Amino acid sequence: ISAVGDDLLPAAVALDQNVPNPFNPMTDIKFSLPQASRVELRVYDVRGALVRNLISGEMEAGRHTQVWMGRDDQGQDVPSGVYFYRLQLDREVLTRRMTLLK
Repeated sequence: ISAVGDDLLPAAVALDQNVPNPFNPMTDIKFSLPQASRVELRVYDVRGALVRNLISGEMEAGRHTQVWMGRDDQGQDVPSGVYFYRLQLDREVLTRRMTLLK
């Protein structure tokens, strides 16, 4: 996880489309926080089951990048398919769709 551009804080919470998409085996998930916040960034499968908890905790304001390696919380590779990543803050939830192709 990295924060950049501390002198240019974003005006609003943002969750970008992952890059690349589709991906194999890894992808970058970028998001912006206008102020320090408790953050949860999680990956779900199409059934809504939790696949991977990427971030759970306090984060500084700024722009951040989290890499997902296409693995679940047990470290196992997940199959090809559509996944959803969800960024949750106190009262805000943003969700995007991504595709893993093997």
